Amino acid sequence: MTGLRSGQLADAAGVNLQTLRYYERRGLLEQPERSLGGHRLYPAEAVTVLKVIKAAQRLGFTLDEVADLLAAGGHRHRGPDAGLQERARTKLAEVETKIADLEAIASSLRAAVAAGCDDLVACAGEPCCPIPFATIARGVPDAGR
Repeated sequence: MTGLRSGQLADAAGVNLQTLRYYERRGLLEQPERSLGGHRLYPAEAVTVLKVIKAAQRLGFTLDEVADLLAAGGHRHRGPDAGLQERARTKLAEVETKIADLEAIASSLRAAVAAGCDDLVACAGEPCCPIPFATIARGVPDAGR
């Protein structure tokens, strides 16, 4: 029986042993065969699977989404929304929305820095405040009531 032991797999994929075990428990990585001595023996393809999981996470996919992608990739008969293309489009739209939100935040913060705002409460009361603190505060119901 041949294969990679847990430490070898973890090193080759750039993850730690706890991550490896966690992915097994989550079903992202198949349970390996065992040697006669009880050691886990992973196939060489497990390195690729682990690297794909980590790359997908860096792209913003959650582990649940990665699990779905891995499962969809293993089935020949799947719906049109099950594959990487559609999920990548959806994730891209989410990322672009976040980028737009972050750009708006950055713009407001740049304006606050340029205006020399030092006191949050004092600035919120000024009509020239570049950050609409007062408007935001009025729009949020008082949680203490």
